Amino acid sequence: MSDTLMNKAQWVEVLRAAGLDEEAMRRWHREFEARYPQAHQSLLEWLGISAEEINRIRAL
Repeated sequence: MSDTLMNKAQWVEVLRAAGLDEEAMRRWHREFEARYPQAHQSLLEWLGISAEEINRIRAL
């Protein structure tokens, strides 16, 4: 993925609009990480999330 077209806040807004609460978002990240860890990393980087926060998210 290249140029950031969406940021973390916008991504969370979309997930919330789709009906995901905090726990559902954690489950979503855990599933994504388990199935496609490199794609998960790429998405988090594309969203402009710091390396420190990416590590926290991926450890969920």
